[in-house]
Amino acid sequence: MSANALPPLALTMGDPAGCGPAISAAAWSALRLDPALAFYLIGAPHLVSGVPVRIINSPADAAGVFADALPVLALEGAPEISPGAPNASAAPAIVRSIEIAVADALAGRASGVVTNPINKALLYSTGFRFPGHTEFVAHLCEAAGHAASPVMMLTGGGLRVALATIHMPYAAVPEALGDGRLERIAHVVHAALVRDFGIARPRIAFSGLNPHAGEDGTIGREEADVINPAADRLQAEGLSVSRARPGDTVFAEALSGTWDAVIAMTHDQGLIPVKTLDFWGGVNSTLGLPIVRTSPDHGTAYDAAAAGTCRADSLIAALRLAAAFATNRMKIQS
Repeated sequence: MSANALPPLALTMGDPAGCGPAISAAAWSALRLDPALAFYLIGAPHLVSGVPVRIINSPADAAGVFADALPVLALEGAPEISPGAPNASAAPAIVRSIEIAVADALAGRASGVVTNPINKALLYSTGFRFPGHTEFVAHLCEAAGHAASPVMMLTGGGLRVALATIHMPYAAVPEALGDGRLERIAHVVHAALVRDFGIARPRIAFSGLNPHAGEDGTIGREEADVINPAADRLQAEGLSVSRARPGDTVFAEALSGTWDAVIAMTHDQGLIPVKTLDFWGGVNSTLGLPIVRTSPDHGTAYDAAAAGTCRADSLIAALRLAAAFATNRMKIQS
C-alpha cells in the first residue's frame, strides 16, 4: 500500500440467509480491478459462492489479494445457512461482524464501514436491543469514547435527503420536531456536506410537514411555530438553511441545483423521491459519526436470495460512496 493509499473498506456479513453473500460476491466481481475500492468481507468464507475467496489475517492483507479474490476476514462459529431461510443461530456472528468492522474503522485499519442488510426482528429474538444498524453503530462508537450524533441520509437519483424523523407514527412527528432536533440535524448535515461530500458552502432546504408548507398557518402550524424559527436561528449562525419548502416541490428544486441537500420531516416523505428516482441504486449513509458508514438502501431480500436473483446495484453504490467519503476526509486532514 502506498503512503497515500487509504485502508480497505470493511464490509459486514449482514444476515447470511439474505442477499448479503450474493451481493458481496457480485460487488467484488464488479469492483475488483479498482484498488481504490478495495474491501474485505467480515463473515464466513463457506457462505460465499461463485467467486474466488481468500481468507486474510488482517485488513492490511486485503489490498494485496483484492484483484484476484474476495478477501474474507473469517468469523468463527458461523453456522450453515440456506439462502432465504433465516436462522437465529446466525445472530451472534451477524452482531460480531458489525463490532469488528466498527473497531477496525475506529482504529484506522479500515477507511469505512459498509453494512450488508440485517433482519432486526431476528436479532431481537436473541437479545439485540437497538432499533437498527444506525443506533448500534453509534453505540459502538460512543462505547469506544467517541462522540456520535447519527443522522440518516439517503442518496440516489441525484438527491441527498436527510431525515428529521425515522420510524415513528405520523401523530408523533410534530412533537418530535421540537426541542432543538432540527438545529442539531442541520448542523450534522452541514458538516457532512463539507467533510464527506466536499461541498464548501452547502445549501440545505427544510421540507414542510404540512401540504404547501402549511399555507401561512392555515393548513397546520408546525412550519410557523417550529420549522421556520429553527431555520431563522440557523441562518443567524451563518448556515444556508431555507425555511420550510413545500414537500411537493422541494425535491424538484434540489434536482435543479437549488439545494445540496433536503432535510425531510418524515421517513416516507424523504424516501419516496429517492426510491422513485433510483430504486435499485439508493444508498443509506449515517452522518455524524467519527467513522464512514454506508449501507444498501434495502432489506435482506430473502425471496431474492432463495431464487438467486439478488441485485448488487445498491451495495456497489454504497461501496463507491464510502470510498468517496473516506477520500474527502483524508483531503481535509492532509
